[in-house]
Amino acid sequence: MPYLGEIFALITAIWWTGSSMAFTAATKRVGSVYVNVMRMILAMLILAPIVLVAGGLQNVKGDQLLYLSLSGFVGFVFGDSFLFKAFETIGARISMVIMAFAPALTALLAYIFLGETLSLLGFLGMIVTLFGIGMVVLDGNRSEQSGHTSLAGVLWAFLATLGQAGGYILTKAAFNCGAIGGIEATFIRVLAGTILLVPLNYLLGYFRHPVRVFREKPEAMKYTVLGAVLGPVLGVTFSLLAVSMTKVAIASTLIATTPIFMLPAVRFIYHERLSWQAIAGAIFAVGGIVLLFML
Repeated sequence: MPYLGEIFALITAIWWTGSSMAFTAATKRVGSVYVNVMRMILAMLILAPIVLVAGGLQNVKGDQLLYLSLSGFVGFVFGDSFLFKAFETIGARISMVIMAFAPALTALLAYIFLGETLSLLGFLGMIVTLFGIGMVVLDGNRSEQSGHTSLAGVLWAFLATLGQAGGYILTKAAFNCGAIGGIEATFIRVLAGTILLVPLNYLLGYFRHPVRVFREKPEAMKYTVLGAVLGPVLGVTFSLLAVSMTKVAIASTLIATTPIFMLPAVRFIYHERLSWQAIAGAIFAVGGIVLLFML
């Protein structure tokens, strides 16, 4: 089926829209660290029986296991940890603007390490899409930006961007080594990330009493479970399928359209009015997507 990788990338953006809303609701109740770590534990517990029923990991090659494990470390532990730190330091809006450069960084790394290139039309589509995303992210109440920008916060966001791009490159390298199922690849990444993330946060004193915390805030657990299903399970699986079926720069660009898909939720769930800037940004992003599908 033509454009299947691009379609999977857009579906990923939809899954991550739902997971972002669920994790936001959970974070307001128990904080970002508990949600970040618990989502990984839940995703591992959900994926493990599925992988077991599907036959396990006996067909996974050694180099694929290495690349996917490193991808889990780089993406989930390195990238996501710095992203949450950036959220706390400079806010989500500015952090997401910096994260919008992830596809461009991914394209550069893909060219250096994987030999992937984009046509002029591909670069144009990527630029137009990212411009539209930037318009949407920068729209709205600017109060979050004032007084919060710092060099350290910008550095955390850039490191998060590097982690996301590096995770994509390592995942693509694993798929280049041979065929592997999306569920199996996701489980390896999640397992590797969880093995490092849980003891690290426990030793640092950030994740000491999860049972008590979530028992006192049962709504947080409900939202975390929902977010784990939509994000680390469905979202990551579809993102890996997208990366395996199309150029990694195109996949990362389409996945980055999550803020565009959040606009209907903002309008119909939260009943917020959409500005002309947000609408124009969405139109630009859609135009960029059309250009990417014309490749």
